[in-house]
Amino acid sequence: MEIIDYLRVVRRNWVLIAALTLLGLLVAGAATMVTTPTYKARTQLFVATQNSGSVLELQQGNTFSQARVASYVVTAKTPVVLQPVIDSLGLEISPSALANKVEASVEGSTVLLNIVVTDSSPVRAASIAEAVAESLISAVDRLENPSRDGISPVRLSVITPAAAPSAPASPNTSLYLAAGLLIGSAVGIGSALLRSAMDTRIHGELDVKRVTDASVLGGIAFDADAVKKPLLTQVPTQSPRAESFRQIRTNLQFAHVSHSSKSVLVTSSLPGEGKSTTAVNMAISLAQTGQRVVLVDADLRRPMVGEYLGLDGSVGLTTYLVGQEGLDNLLQPWGTDDLHVLTSGRIPPNPSELLGSAAMSGLIELLENEFDAVVIDAPPLLPVTDAAVLAQRVGGVVLVVGSQLVKVTDVQKSLSSLDMVHADLLGVVLNRLAAKDPDSYTYSYYSSSTSPLTGPTGGVEPTRSSDIRADQKRSFDQIVYGEREATASPTYFGPQSRP
Repeated sequence: MEIIDYLRVVRRNWVLIAALTLLGLLVAGAATMVTTPTYKARTQLFVATQNSGSVLELQQGNTFSQARVASYVVTAKTPVVLQPVIDSLGLEISPSALANKVEASVEGSTVLLNIVVTDSSPVRAASIAEAVAESLISAVDRLENPSRDGISPVRLSVITPAAAPSAPASPNTSLYLAAGLLIGSAVGIGSALLRSAMDTRIHGELDVKRVTDASVLGGIAFDADAVKKPLLTQVPTQSPRAESFRQIRTNLQFAHVSHSSKSVLVTSSLPGEGKSTTAVNMAISLAQTGQRVVLVDADLRRPMVGEYLGLDGSVGLTTYLVGQEGLDNLLQPWGTDDLHVLTSGRIPPNPSELLGSAAMSGLIELLENEFDAVVIDAPPLLPVTDAAVLAQRVGGVVLVVGSQLVKVTDVQKSLSSLDMVHADLLGVVLNRLAAKDPDSYTYSYYSSSTSPLTGPTGGVEPTRSSDIRADQKRSFDQIVYGEREATASPTYFGPQSRP
């Protein structure tokens, strides 16, 4: 992973990282509050020889004192020194337990001896330190002059008396909080990296680029309102969703510029990725440029185009393929633009055979001669073979990838399936992108003049067939769907060749 990948992981999992960092601070703060504060009192002694004489004797005496100091460091924690301290202060503690509270050390290569006592009471710590110093002086005097008839060669003197500390030595609140912050952040970042390594779902454009070299035609951010208002005509013309499909339409023009075929197949790896709504809105967006567009619902297992557009789906593609009705009687006009829809018809028992028949190939050729663009909504690639069969008969394929819904392995299998039939993959459309994800496509253009889709009675236009009777399907020509995009009529799927 490169540094940009790590930054993306951090940005994508910032909530987890922030939560664990905060948890680390809270744990550190709690540890500070429950930890009993301890205080340290310090006293310092000077070790000197009693004799005086020449410079050489003084040097020898200094060397002797430095050698003795090391022994006094050990002596300060023995019962010889500590038991008198316990008796004088009336402490209810054993010499070994008191030794754990006493620290003795030498100040570098000097003859200075430091005694530090740790206790939960600052006053008691200072008292013990002072008593230990006095007891050590007495003990050294006895040990260095056991016969008591001479003068001890060494003399210890207190040069820094012990004083009660004003602040506890432990816990160090700043140190605890800093440690909690660092540990919490480290655990958060580690968890984010582990989560990212174990997460094989497609999140955005970079994940797609790791799987395929195909172009990303565009991305559609997740919109909770899209469930109730799936069509472009139901949202303002300058909304982010409408802008996304205009971008997809433009990029599709460049992806299909070298093709003579006018048909494009829209599919996905698994159900639920949004390929039907993408196909419908692509067709609407193309029709808004002035082209003659036909939308074919070739998902003969779970047809949804008729449901979204409020059209009669009982007759349509399957009706034509079995020769029961002519094409002119099956195409249903929709909206004020030149958009026609061929719904699925009745669901057959053999969808793959129908879609792979010569009649289907002839229908695609017929539609390409009649219309400027042919958009076909096909079933998902992995559950059934229908889309792979159709992919051989169209000019190009658009693969819809549902962000955070489909795994990398699923997309790889779909790409392999298309490659096996030598399908021309025009590009990938990312759907359901998180609005604040690094890969999201965001727009800042909004229109305040557009209004929701209204019907002849002024209410919100229904989009389900249960709300519209079959005999009303042609009334959509009188419905106004907001501002129509005033652009030229470019050819996106090859040269126009109307009869």
